[in-house]
Amino acid sequence: MEAKAVAKYVRIAPRKVRVVMDLIRGKDVSEAFAILKFTPKVGATAIEKVLKSAVANAENNFDMNVDNLYVSSAFVDQGPTMKRIHPRSRGQAFKILKRTSHITVVVGEK
Repeated sequence: MEAKAVAKYVRIAPRKVRVVMDLIRGKDVSEAFAILKFTPKVGATAIEKVLKSAVANAENNFDMNVDNLYVSSAFVDQGPTMKRIHPRSRGQAFKILKRTSHITVVVGEK
């Protein structure tokens, strides 16, 4: 049995979140929380929130034991990109791409 949680439209670029996501994939939930707590990346807080939600879903909706949970799959998809402009000299305008992410964490029981 598996339980999952998804956070959509998170305002962090997917390539920055994937660096942190690779650290917790396949780990026990308690170990994953410890890794995320001491990872100095912005994506760690967003992933921790989604992981906490997935654990709560497993416990409340599927009656799983929290001590036996592990991160069975975790991935980040690219969301829509917001396009902004930055005015430059001589009337030019440069594009700024503000990327978003869809973070998905699936936990399973051993």
